[in-house]
Amino acid sequence: MNIHQYYPVDIVNGPGTRCTLFVAGCEHQCPGCYNKSTWRLNSGVPMTLEMEERLIHDLNDCRIPRQGLSLSGGDPLHPANVADVLRLVKRVRRQCHGKDIWLWTGYTLAQLTAQQQQVVAEIDVLIDGKFVAALRDPMLPWRGSSNQVIHYLR
Repeated sequence: MNIHQYYPVDIVNGPGTRCTLFVAGCEHQCPGCYNKSTWRLNSGVPMTLEMEERLIHDLNDCRIPRQGLSLSGGDPLHPANVADVLRLVKRVRRQCHGKDIWLWTGYTLAQLTAQQQQVVAEIDVLIDGKFVAALRDPMLPWRGSSNQVIHYLR
């Protein structure tokens, strides 16, 4: 899996102070997307064990308490990302007690494959659906267009 950006302290992508990881790869390629640079799977840089260790450390760092992890992109549920994202969210569950996990995807909950559903079973909140420029609403919390749904799973 490749990543584009890691924010160790983020207050925009979900509630509270968070760690946010933007992954590469998106099949949806929504017109009007603000993150087109993340569409290609081979863009960005490889997600390394060192980066993963830093993310886990940051989530557990008491000096700047984080509420949780946000996964965006690109699309964390792109078929090429699912295995790595699943391993990461399971590790966060094991090693970062009390942290929530939010994930944004262009797929809807009804479209998810069995493998993608394994990831969803490990997270707290799923924001699903493609960005639709005609339904853009900058007043919506944590989503870009009104067709996108926030699923509180835990």
